[in-house]
Amino acid sequence: MASIFSKIVAGEIPCHKIAESEDYLAFLDINPIVKGHTLVIPKMETDYIFDLEDDVIGGLMVFAKKVAKALDQAIPSKRVGVMVVGTEVPHAHVHLLPFQRESDINITKPKMALSQADLAEIAANIRSFVD
Repeated sequence: MASIFSKIVAGEIPCHKIAESEDYLAFLDINPIVKGHTLVIPKMETDYIFDLEDDVIGGLMVFAKKVAKALDQAIPSKRVGVMVVGTEVPHAHVHLLPFQRESDINITKPKMALSQADLAEIAANIRSFVD
């Protein structure tokens, strides 16, 4: 059964897309813990990130770097953090999280309530900085 992320890749479920290549996709988390919380995924459905082939995981991180640099310009932050957590979606993914303090990126903190319009505006702003 296809994961929700595979359905996003296939265009069956909409997302607030940040960047896309032939092999990778970056989009906003719809339940963000910080403004600009972005998910970066390989388009190939693999449950566990460390089951990815070396070239795929390397490509994923290079793609995430490109997105992180755009986030750094679009969202005021001290840094963009990277986390690989979560088993709720059986599809390898990386979280990119702009933060001021490390406590900002605590995955257990309450999620932000942002409207679809807010998410669309944030995504457009980040996309404007993607090379």
